[in-house]
Amino acid sequence: MITAIDTDRLTLRNYRDQDAAALLEYRAHPTVHCFARERLDSMAEARRDIRQKSGDDLQLAVCIKDDDRLIGSVFADFEEPDTYGVGWNFNPTFGGRGYATEAAVAFLNHLFHDLRARRIYAYVEDDNIPSQRLCERLGMRQEALFHEFISFVDNPDGTKYYEDTREYALLSKQWRHKR
Repeated sequence: MITAIDTDRLTLRNYRDQDAAALLEYRAHPTVHCFARERLDSMAEARRDIRQKSGDDLQLAVCIKDDDRLIGSVFADFEEPDTYGVGWNFNPTFGGRGYATEAAVAFLNHLFHDLRARRIYAYVEDDNIPSQRLCERLGMRQEALFHEFISFVDNPDGTKYYEDTREYALLSKQWRHKR
């Protein structure tokens, strides 16, 4: 299990059972299509999701430091030998306060410094402007725009709705230089 990563206002830590209600709050109604498959419809589903993620050090809960309240998550997938695909999902109730940036900076620091990542990338749907801006604040550069790259939801007629997706990336040496 990971030792908590603390910032000025946040703690990034492994999930705990008491996070279920807060997780359900923002995963019951995903605000972007990429989380449609992760929609939760009940407290039982939220608890099951937490049990699956609780021991995974690349799936971290983002909590307000003062009261340990879950407000979002950061996550990564490892790709041999030294690359990570990253993402984040935050409760929109807490938007506009800089929490996503603060958490993402701490998480990328952890990946680059503690886990020795050489390259980190993120896929962001073309209409997810807040996530694109977060990538840019982190110093990530857009490397690609994939047209009709992936489908997370269906059109009203039942056919797949394919979304344009941007790929952003950052190298360790660029992160160190920026910091």
